[in-house]
Amino acid sequence: MKLSMLKFAGKFSLLLLSLIVSAMFLAGCGEEKKDAAEGAAPAAVEKVTLKLAMDADPVSLDPHVQLSGGMLQYSHMVFDPLVRYDADMNFQPRLAEKWERIDDLTMRFHLREGVKFHSGNEFTADDVVFTLERLKKSDDYKGLFEPFVGATAVDKYTVDLKTKEPYGLVLNMATYIFPMDKKFYSGTDDKGKPKDLIVKTDYSFALENESGTGPFAVTQREIGVKTVFTRFADYWDKSGNVDIITLTPIKNDATRVAALLSGDVDFIMPVPPQDLERIKGTDGLNLVTMSGSRIITFQLNSERNPALKDPKVRLAMAYAYNNNGVVEKVMNGFATAAGQMSPKGYVGHKDELTPRFDLDKAKALMAESGFSDGFECTMIAPNNRYVNDEKISEAFVSMMSKIGIKVALKTMPKAQYWDQFDAQVADIQMIGWHADTEDSGNFYEFLSMCRNADTGYGQYNSGNYCNAKVDELTVAAQVETDMAKRATQCQEVEQIQYDEAGFLPLHWQNLSWASKSNMNTEVIVNVMNFPYFGDLVIK
Repeated sequence: MKLSMLKFAGKFSLLLLSLIVSAMFLAGCGEEKKDAAEGAAPAAVEKVTLKLAMDADPVSLDPHVQLSGGMLQYSHMVFDPLVRYDADMNFQPRLAEKWERIDDLTMRFHLREGVKFHSGNEFTADDVVFTLERLKKSDDYKGLFEPFVGATAVDKYTVDLKTKEPYGLVLNMATYIFPMDKKFYSGTDDKGKPKDLIVKTDYSFALENESGTGPFAVTQREIGVKTVFTRFADYWDKSGNVDIITLTPIKNDATRVAALLSGDVDFIMPVPPQDLERIKGTDGLNLVTMSGSRIITFQLNSERNPALKDPKVRLAMAYAYNNNGVVEKVMNGFATAAGQMSPKGYVGHKDELTPRFDLDKAKALMAESGFSDGFECTMIAPNNRYVNDEKISEAFVSMMSKIGIKVALKTMPKAQYWDQFDAQVADIQMIGWHADTEDSGNFYEFLSMCRNADTGYGQYNSGNYCNAKVDELTVAAQVETDMAKRATQCQEVEQIQYDEAGFLPLHWQNLSWASKSNMNTEVIVNVMNFPYFGDLVIK
């Protein structure tokens, strides 16, 4: 028994020793694996992603195909301007580091060196020359750039912008020159078409391909569904920290707000007026608002409908529309009722040109007009371009019915609307306009002047309003360097339009953005409503 126990004890000791050695071996292997792991490449850093929801997505990847707020928002993400405005509306260097006036007709820009396009091509003065030439061919932009002769490359990083006559808004216009990659857009594509072709609705290379110098490159696009912007690794400005922006167009206001409240998105624009207080009172969210300068109007096409040629009819419509009532009830106070194009602070603004709602006066004017029994007309408006655009249009239809005008309204998404607008398919059409130059003259050049396909003047004047004096004053203001005299010219234009009711001004649209509170939203937004997402920092 004792021997057996001894033998068992010996075997047990050997087994125990073996287990201990195995454990030590395994532990050693574990240490070796740990050492190996510590010496391996570190785990990938998680990308900083912004989930952005807007009321619509860009209509194209070609920045010159449409002069609109949505396309300019896109341009500031994918391209970069020569200069841009800061929060105080001062000019801030971007692709141009500095500038100087050489003579009355020439402004010289000294370009930033070492800037790359998304294609990898280097940015030079030749790209600015190419871009300005293309802008002057664009149906939407040629009116804006009509004062310019063109651009000349002085050397690789210096370019002169030349005007036909003395022009005081060259720097203003430089904020809308987003240089395009000349090498990338030159030549022909695989369909045999020029790569720099500007096409609104059919296929073009530029509609589907981009090469900008901006903070983000488009890496995925499903029109109307999703667009993905990825941080350009070689971007020269390192201000922001967002790596990826996923843009989801959400037309419906309530759905867009719900997506922010649920955390499905991080940033929305615009915020519908009825939800401002709700978002403001929600922990973890940040609401930013400011007064805007975008005028919302209805244009009256007298060439399509004879009734709209009658000045008393147009004035009756102006008196029948309750600007303040719509601002209060439809916009929830988040707008400023307008009686003219120019907002306060613009040179053309006249304090006395106020909204003139007076239903009795409107009825009297209709009775005096050649259409005392009323008339029928057609109207189109977008339903996802401006804040409450569809509801505003419905309110207008109701108000016009009170003076015997029966309006057949059709609303549609922004993506479909602009082709219909350009074709002037209706008697009354809605358009909003933010002055690209932050100046009254820009309103008149595009919305008030007689339509001229050669110069581009009146490009968005779908009502075909035409007054020779308005044209004369607008052109004179372009070259006037005496700012007091220029203000008088612009104010005279506003007075003429007011007296003739050449169009119906509704209100200036206020601006609003909402985001999660862990980002510097206040820093990147501005009165132009072109958020500088490249500068966004998410903590």
